[in-house]
This record gives sequence, C-alpha cells and structure tokens, in this order.
Amino acid sequence: MDTKRVRLSYGFAKNHGVVVLDDGDAPLIGLREDQARSPWVLVEVIRRVGDRAKIETLPSGLFDRRLSEIYASDGISSETFETQEVGDLSSLVEGLPVTADLLASEDDAPVIRLINALIAEAVKTKASDIHVEPYEEILSIRLRVDGQLREILSLPSRMTPTITSRIKVMARLDIAEKRIPQDGRISIALGGKSVDVRVSTLPSRFGERIVMRLLDKEQAQLDLEKLGMPDDILQRFKFLLKKPNGIILVTGPTGSGKTTTLYAALSLLNQRTQNILTIEDPVEYAIEGIGQTQVNNKVGMSFASGFRAILRQDPDIVMVGEIRDIETAEIAVQASLAGRLVLSTVHTNSAVGTITRLKDMGLESYLLSSTIAGVLSQRLVRRLCKACARPVSADAAAKKMMKAEGQDFTLYEPVGCAQCNQLGYEGRFGIYELLIADDGFRALVHDDATEADLSAYAFAKETSLLHSGFQQVRAGLTSLEEVLRVVREDGEA
Repeated sequence: MDTKRVRLSYGFAKNHGVVVLDDGDAPLIGLREDQARSPWVLVEVIRRVGDRAKIETLPSGLFDRRLSEIYASDGISSETFETQEVGDLSSLVEGLPVTADLLASEDDAPVIRLINALIAEAVKTKASDIHVEPYEEILSIRLRVDGQLREILSLPSRMTPTITSRIKVMARLDIAEKRIPQDGRISIALGGKSVDVRVSTLPSRFGERIVMRLLDKEQAQLDLEKLGMPDDILQRFKFLLKKPNGIILVTGPTGSGKTTTLYAALSLLNQRTQNILTIEDPVEYAIEGIGQTQVNNKVGMSFASGFRAILRQDPDIVMVGEIRDIETAEIAVQASLAGRLVLSTVHTNSAVGTITRLKDMGLESYLLSSTIAGVLSQRLVRRLCKACARPVSADAAAKKMMKAEGQDFTLYEPVGCAQCNQLGYEGRFGIYELLIADDGFRALVHDDATEADLSAYAFAKETSLLHSGFQQVRAGLTSLEEVLRVVREDGEA
C-alpha cells in the first residue's frame, strides 16, 4: 500500500472523517462511520485521487487507528530535522494560524514544525522530559533539564487540542480516547542518531497532560567507569558484582540514575559466558547479548510473574527493574538462595533504609541477612558552571554543618551566565554511599537491629551520602545548597 503520493492534510482528514487508504490504481477512500460531512468534501477528495476511487465506511475506532498509522510519521524523520532550521520557538508560535481549532487548518505544517522544534530543543539542551500541561487560559510547555523544570513556552489554551492530538498521532495512540491514560512511543532520527521518546498522556480538567521522556542511548553512560563514582566505591561495587549469588540493590528517588547504574553494571557483567535476563518496566535501552523482557500488566505480565518465568530460563544473573511488593521480594530471595545474582532497585532514601523497607514489605530478617550482598544509594546533583561559579569563604554555619570547625576553606556559589542559560549549573553528576553486608552487618539484620544501629555500623568507616556530597562541595564541583536540596539526613543539615 502506498499512501505517499496523495495525502490529505491531517486536519482535513480528522475533521471531516475521511482518509485516503490507498491511492494506487484502484484508489480507496475511508469514511468515518456516523460522521456528518458536506457533499463537497467527497467531491474534493475524489478530485484529488481520481474518479475511479472506491469508498469504504469504517467504524470510528478502526478509522482512528488507520488515521494514526497513516499520519504517525509526519514531521519525525532525519530529513525533517536536518533540513529544518529550528530557529526561535517564539517565532514558530507566531506562524501558527489563529483559528478556533487549529486542526481545521488545511496546512498542518506550522504545528508539525513547532513540535519538531520542541523535540529538537529538548535534545539540544539535554532535557530528560518535555511536559505539555493544559490550564484554563494557557498551555504550558516545560523542559526538565538537570532535574529542574523550566517553562520555555506559554501558548493560548485554544492550541491544546492541536498539540495534544498531533503528539498522540505521532505516538500511535487513540486520538478519540481522552478519558483514560495512554502510553506510546515515538522513534526519531536526529542528526544521524536515534532517539526514543516515551509518551504518557493523562486526562485533566482542561485537556490531556502529556509527558514525553527522551531516551538517547548515545548520551546515556552505560559504563561504570564513566558514572563518576569515587574510586574506592567503584572498586568495592565491582567486587560486589563478582559475587556468584546474592541480592545487590540500587536505591534512591525517581530520577536519581538508578536504572543507568544497573545498565552499566549489566554491561560490565555481559561477557557472553553467563545467561543474563531482565524484567523491566519499560525496557529503556537495548543491550546486545542480554535477554530483556518488558512488563505488560494488561495481559498479566507483572514483575512477579515475569520474574518467575525468567527463573525457568536458566539464568545466571537476573535484573528486576524494581522490587515493589512482597511477592517480587520473596522471588528475589529464593533466586538468590538458588545461586543466582539478582540486581534490582528500591525506592528508599538511604542504603540502610532499604533494609527497613524490605522488612516492612514482610520479608523475614533471617532471609534478608542471608541474601543481601550490598546496597548502593545515589543522588544526582547539579554541577556548577565553570565559567561563572563564584568562590566564597566558608562561614561558621557551613563549617559546623560539614563538621569542619576550625578549618578554613573555599566554597563556590552559582551565579549564572550565557553559557549555562543563567542557571549557574551545567550538567549533573552522582554522589554515592555503598553498604556492603559483611558478617557483622548480617548479624545485626538477623537480630532486628534498629536503623540507627545499622547505619552506625555500616558507616563507621565508610562515607555516607551526605558526606559524599560535602566532599564534592569542597572540591568545587557543586554548591552546598545543591547538596542540601538533594540530600537531607535526620539530625544533620
């Protein structure tokens, strides 16, 4: 089927419920069922495709799917990005036609150019997410750069259906369904490299909110050596990964780089002499030589059920995207006891807090003590811009907070310049704490020691997350306020 030679504009096709399904020797026109249309619409379409055209009536659901399939790739191609001068986003907005509903426009090019420019701008600024947020009077578009959201466009609310419908078409979502959340994907080529865009929609009072997450494998650091871990933590983490069995957990809040660390660990372990399998939600990056499976709750493929299936595939190493419930935790324990190395993530605030979290889920202390090999806790902090960071002498409060009374040292503060878009920061790096479960720690876990006692034992000689951040502050890589924003500990800060 060739749909490239004759193409109605997207706005015309959607608004009038008519689409060219095939424009070959026997043209085929699809009409949406139960949609009223003026006779001149068909006259115009037949004039475009030829008077030998046949007409087929489609149910509304099937029509919407075919419409999405035919128009999904509009504006998302290597040629589009490489030949298009993105220019200033505001100038593209000025080029949009002023209509009650932009989809009624015969020419969709301004809308396509705007969305292309948004994605290109996000890639250029290394944004992780694009937020499209409708409100009563405006449509706000924000980018998450270095973990912080900033608004780059504020459009009139009348543009909401235009922008959201076009993005949904690109992601092959049901454009007629606006009552339930939907998830989709857009694959784009930008400057010769591939970027995956995960699209999530959520109904709201003034229209559908859309978040697009950009996954650029070339930017992702899938090498442990390049994650910026201090050498002592890196070497001890590598030691953990050499264990034949046990559970290794990476913990931290959403967006702290846990998945990237796990992928880097798998890349190190991927030596083709072991069977490595994963169950993820979703699979973010494909790694050659590793069997990756995606969670699909719609058909009953949960972390737990996928984990069980994986264990029947004779794995040596298993990576579970996240331990969310007691069922998954118990399977991880059983896999570890059966001689497998299990890697996963847990949402907790500290390495020691992970032990408490697993106990709260219902895992027995004696099972935890015999299977946990280690826990890596991490955060991402913003890196000070080298061009404009300002040195200041540490005051008494900062010295007390950093347990450095009586010492004189220099701290650096963000200022803001053209190079960092007036933010004072440019890029992010990780700070880490690593808990290795030795015999003494296992005994404490087995005996139900308090979290304070576990922390006192684990970090009597090792660096905690907060003090790891303080080290980077004294090295001039980030500011004290940035570390305190990201890491807070009871009794400290």
